[in-house]
Amino acid sequence: MDWSPLVVSLKISGTATAFVFVLGIVAARAVSRSRGIVRVIADGFFSFSVVLPPTVVGFALLAAFGRRSPAGKLLALFGIRLVFSWWGAVLAAFVVAFPLMYRTARSAFDHIDPSLSAAARTLGMSEWRIFRLITLPLAWPGIAAGVALSFARALGEFGATLMIAGNIPGKTQTIPVAIYFLSEGGFTGRALVWVAVILAVSLVSMTVVNATERRRH
Repeated sequence: MDWSPLVVSLKISGTATAFVFVLGIVAARAVSRSRGIVRVIADGFFSFSVVLPPTVVGFALLAAFGRRSPAGKLLALFGIRLVFSWWGAVLAAFVVAFPLMYRTARSAFDHIDPSLSAAARTLGMSEWRIFRLITLPLAWPGIAAGVALSFARALGEFGATLMIAGNIPGKTQTIPVAIYFLSEGGFTGRALVWVAVILAVSLVSMTVVNATERRRH
């Protein structure tokens, strides 16, 4: 039994979740403080990959970062190649997992009483201190739930990963990709083992989400 898909999946999901955590909080905080049409447009932009099929997301990434695209040619000048690479798989996992983190964090920020920040400003606290000492701790249960959901979504990503990163054993072959090719090749038993593994990891992630939801309520 080759366990490299588990290692690859955990590395890709962990890296993508780290980027999702930072950028999701930044985007959620910015949109939470905005109003009007700016909020509507930004909210739709940051959430669009939720409603798109993963293969469509993968094709869009392939068109945007392929070797013949402007972005792909620019990255090639610096020796960076995303298509059929480990970082391509990270990009796919990031794009599909980002909306979960963003929307969960934005909801957490929206539910914070604005009078708390107003009171802190009257005491002379800077915006950064207010965010670090008041806003972030109050929103943390929601953010933690977003992290767990994002990790589980990144771990289960298949369509976009296969489109832009392919199936390279030990490099881009994640658990869902391995399950697909094992079942196609008739190795049903080994595919079922990977199904059990990803179910166990996903169950742990959802347990974390439920625990943080109970704490928030």
